[in-house]
Parts: sequence; C-alpha cells; structure tokens
Amino acid sequence: MAMDTQADVATAGLGPHPVRPFRFYTSLILQESTGLRAATLAVLLKLLRTVPESCIYHHTHFFLLQHNYLIPEPTNDFAYWIAEVLGEEGLGELLASMDILEHRTLASLREALIETIDRYVQEHPTARLRFVGEGEEFFFIKAVHVIVPTRFQASTLEEFAYALEHVSPASLYFHMFDARLRVGERANDFAVWLSQQLGLAELGESVAGLDPYGHTLEALRAILLGLVREELRRTESAHA
Repeated sequence: MAMDTQADVATAGLGPHPVRPFRFYTSLILQESTGLRAATLAVLLKLLRTVPESCIYHHTHFFLLQHNYLIPEPTNDFAYWIAEVLGEEGLGELLASMDILEHRTLASLREALIETIDRYVQEHPTARLRFVGEGEEFFFIKAVHVIVPTRFQASTLEEFAYALEHVSPASLYFHMFDARLRVGERANDFAVWLSQQLGLAELGESVAGLDPYGHTLEALRAILLGLVREELRRTESAHA
C-alpha cells in the first residue's frame, strides 16, 4: 500500500509555482485466505498478534467498504463475529465503538484491538470458555491491493469538483480512507493537495477534518462537493 499518489504528476503553469495535478486512483481489493481460524477468544488473540497487517486491514477497513451503503457507523469483522457468532456482546460493543480514525497505522490499530480483547478477557474470565462449532470460526482473510489510475485528473478546483462528482466510490474510498494508512497522517489525499498545491488551506483543513467513518461514501461525496462548490462560489464573488 505504500505509494505517493501525488508523486506521479505533470506540472501546469498556474500561479507563482507550478501546480501538480491531482490524479485520481482506485484500488481493487482482492481477498486471499490465510488458512487461519479461531473458535475461541484465546486463539483469536494469539492470531491477532501474528497475522500480517493486510489481515487487520481486511477485517476493519475493507469491512467498511463492503457494508458502507448499509452501515455508516464504525464497525469491523471482529466486533461482528464476537457479538453475533461467539455471543460475547459486551466485548463486541467495545470493539464496535473503537475510533478507527484515531489510529494512523495498522500496527497501532492492531495493538488497540489486542489490548481491548485482552483486558476484557482478564475482567470476564468466563469469556475464555466460549467457543463456536466447526464452520462458525473466525476465518482470517488478507487484502491484496491492486492500485489502478483512473481517467480523472485535476489542475484547478473546477476540474477537481467535476472529477469528484464522477469518480467511483472505490476511488473516494482510496483517497479518503487508505490515504491515512499510506502516509501515516490524519489528513487525506484531497486535503493535502488542496492545501499544498492550490493554496486553499482553509478548505484543506475542512476536508481533513471530515470523519469518513461516519458517512456512507455517497454522503461523503456530497459533503466534499458542498465544501468545494462553496469555495468556488466564494472565489467567484471575490472576483465579481
């Protein structure tokens, strides 16, 4: 996943410094079985410590992408399985309420998951006794990313608004969600480009401050377009 989507750019002579066009990418996420499974919390904890980060990504961020149109609230595979399959609803609620946004890396998110489960098991010893039957285990899946450029590119705010309106939900997801994990910052690709390339610091801060986990992708698109179009109207009024 480590890539700089703003590195593959051409320059355009706009403003005192060349503007690096924003290239919209999308990510095809393939699923690959690890062959690892857990029927108890003890085994789940053990595997959580050793599975590749692509597993952590799949069961948290990719889960959001799969269910985004139905479930705008933060949740993850671990919370669902523990509450609905294993039957430990208290722990499931704790995991579902985790603020994924505060974790800038998958390593940090992994540690938070482990700490939450471990603490709960220490406080509720009987939780160790719960187990599920064959076929109901938690199956660890890892995500394999195939990053593909789209036909959309923007050098101006007008072009950015047009592209933002027409790119696929998967492209929005890539630049809003995956961006933070790629660069290890809270800001997303859109916010960085708006601030650093167009010099729109206030708009960039507004976009960076959005909580992508609290909205469906289409709702997020509408919010982004609203912010961009408001900036365009403000600019037009200033030059009228």
